[in-house]
Amino acid sequence: MTSLFGAAPLRTMVQGITGGEGSYWTEQMLAYGTNVVAGCTPGKGGQEVHGVPVYSAVAEATDAHEIDLSVIFVPARFAKGAAIEAIEAGVPNVIVLAEFVPVHDTMEILAAARASGTRIIGPNCPGVVFPGRDFAGIMPGWSERLFAPGRIGVVSRSGSLGALINLNLVSAGYGQSAMLGLGGDPIVGTTFAQALEMFEADPNTDAIVLLGEVGGPMEEEAAELIPGLSKPVVAFIAGKNAPEGKKMGHAGALVSGGKGTAASKMAALTAGGAQVADSPTEIVGLLQNL
Repeated sequence: MTSLFGAAPLRTMVQGITGGEGSYWTEQMLAYGTNVVAGCTPGKGGQEVHGVPVYSAVAEATDAHEIDLSVIFVPARFAKGAAIEAIEAGVPNVIVLAEFVPVHDTMEILAAARASGTRIIGPNCPGVVFPGRDFAGIMPGWSERLFAPGRIGVVSRSGSLGALINLNLVSAGYGQSAMLGLGGDPIVGTTFAQALEMFEADPNTDAIVLLGEVGGPMEEEAAELIPGLSKPVVAFIAGKNAPEGKKMGHAGALVSGGKGTAASKMAALTAGGAQVADSPTEIVGLLQNL
């Protein structure tokens, strides 16, 4: 599998490039330095969008270009077909941005990805940012208020919480090696545990900020890895006051049966050796203490 990390911009394809969102974000990615080599929209082959050649099928794009990453700008009902098409064409990393992708569609995407060794990020995610290098998705990687080249790895289920913490980090003089937006659905392609392993292996990351929320077991599973890491982890869990049985924003942010609570996640992360903040504003201070 091609790593997302490294010095060179990823050779990127945009699925849904001829749509309004796909076209707009392609323009922004190109302006920032993202190496968008191809686009794909069924029936639109032969066109160009911002100078990027468009193909009607992903396999046509992969025949013509080396592609490291595909970012998918299509509605939820088309996400499964687009993702599986990219997987079957051999694209090693696929970002599914759409919200409201049915859970059974996500399960089929992840089954196909496991069989082929493809990394999926999302669905219901903002994408990834590598400050000073490139970005893919719907996070404003060009914003100097939010992103600066640095050595703090940030991983978040929530794009808005991630944006807030990145703003605080840059204001305090820190920069990021990468920002990974995993997505807020109950089932996502890349977990916190996998993200920690990626940052642990990245020589440009010195510390990791983990931004979780109520619902699901991902944070507890990640906590089990922390004792074996060589890099410190600072964490925050959103939703301490979330009532049981009520969905809070994200589809995955649902507390049920006493599991998935902020308290249980914070306890697991603390037991694993993470520095756990009680509020977002404490994260910078905890990093400074490290």
